[in-house]
Amino acid sequence: MEYVSTRNKDIRVRSGKAILDGQASGGGLYVPADLEAIKADWRGIIKLDFRGMAKAIWNIFFDDYGEEAIDRLVEASYKDKFSAQDITPLVKAGDAYVLELWHGPTSAFKDVALSALPNLMSAARGMNGFTDDIMILTATSGDTGSAAIQGFRDVPGTGIIVFYPHGGVSDTQRLQMVTPDSANVTACAIRGNFDDAQTGVKKLFREIPRPVEGVALSSANSINIGRLVPQIVYYFSAYAQLVKSGAITEGDKIDFVVPTGNFGDIMAGWYAFKMGLPVSRLVCASNKNDVLTEFLNTGHYDRKREFYKTTSPSMDILVSSNLERLLWYICGPEHTLSYMKQLEETGEYQITDDELFEMQKVFTGVFASDEDGAAAIKGVFESDGYLMDTHTSIAWACMEKYRSGDSPEGTVSFGTDAAATVVLSTASPYKFSAAVLEALGEELTGSDEENMKKVRGITGAEVPSGLAGIFAKPVIHKDVIDISAMKSYVIEKCTKQG
Repeated sequence: MEYVSTRNKDIRVRSGKAILDGQASGGGLYVPADLEAIKADWRGIIKLDFRGMAKAIWNIFFDDYGEEAIDRLVEASYKDKFSAQDITPLVKAGDAYVLELWHGPTSAFKDVALSALPNLMSAARGMNGFTDDIMILTATSGDTGSAAIQGFRDVPGTGIIVFYPHGGVSDTQRLQMVTPDSANVTACAIRGNFDDAQTGVKKLFREIPRPVEGVALSSANSINIGRLVPQIVYYFSAYAQLVKSGAITEGDKIDFVVPTGNFGDIMAGWYAFKMGLPVSRLVCASNKNDVLTEFLNTGHYDRKREFYKTTSPSMDILVSSNLERLLWYICGPEHTLSYMKQLEETGEYQITDDELFEMQKVFTGVFASDEDGAAAIKGVFESDGYLMDTHTSIAWACMEKYRSGDSPEGTVSFGTDAAATVVLSTASPYKFSAAVLEALGEELTGSDEENMKKVRGITGAEVPSGLAGIFAKPVIHKDVIDISAMKSYVIEKCTKQG
């Protein structure tokens, strides 16, 4: 399969090279050049187990690896790394279903893809005769950083630098990033928010793709197609589990409600839809940073707005990088390039009415407040005994608004013919125990460690093993820098690696 840059139609590569690059030169993102090439026998795929689905889907998107290599890479990525046998189990709550994506090493959905990316990247090095060391640069709003560190720690020929917003992640998320003591790992706080970190990382890819001799940059963010494709698998898995349980009949359409800030997770759902999976609506669930909600309802993207710190920090984003991929397919290369230039220069752009209409055929944008999310946590726990984290609860609240018609004024809905609704659950409630306890009306105990114990006492569920021991570990990574210092910081770290 051929991949093309969203900002330069002349940049065309195979998947291995796209994964090694992370981002195309000039700032573009790699996308499959021909959507017809991803059409699949979805009925056959849903009859497989999770690893079988991964092999089938990876063989479509990563066909230059070869089937034998794909089989080996999938097994290496998912064997004995997840606590759930189904990898991403589906749980019924009320009259909806929750797809639990957090049974991996760091208790977040990023584990599904970041257990795979290091293996895909290592294999791509050999396929492409790549001899440079690789430095992974990652901006994180909380979960990507820890999952990327766990995925890439101690991988030969690879280093990783994670930039996270100082004071902008939960204490548990921070400890997951600053306690690993592997020699090839660095976690650094920046004085700014996630958008500042992400913009800084993208700028470094353009300015210093090879910071020093013998070291090349790549990405573990969802701008890397090797991060995005593995996420497609769990959409098929959710559908398969619904069919197997008898909740739906094969061929029925379903709705997915996706809590998202960077548009990567829901973009994976769109690729699943384009592969043939019967999807009615993809509901884009945002928190108070509702730039995507406004865009999907008006066609106007405007990042020039107040940035809010919410109880769902992994969604506190105003520049949604993966939206560029959807723009390329819907609006075409020329308009996409123009819109991205406008965004960089003026902070906003407006797509045409026809382009917006095409998006709204499958996408719906809804937002919910912290208070809405807290009410969802309390309500679902009291009615069904199911406890959600603060990101899943935003999605649940958005689902309820969408279903009831109580969406924000101006929300566009084409209706749905879905036989079931699946809410994507992106993190364990233990990762955000303080906010979860507050939502339940419980008093906080002071520390995240004690709060986790209190949540366990309420639910009876075990604290995930990856979280249980982090509070006793020493802090290794203590750097806090200004955004302007990111370039020199990366060069220094790459010099030590090279």
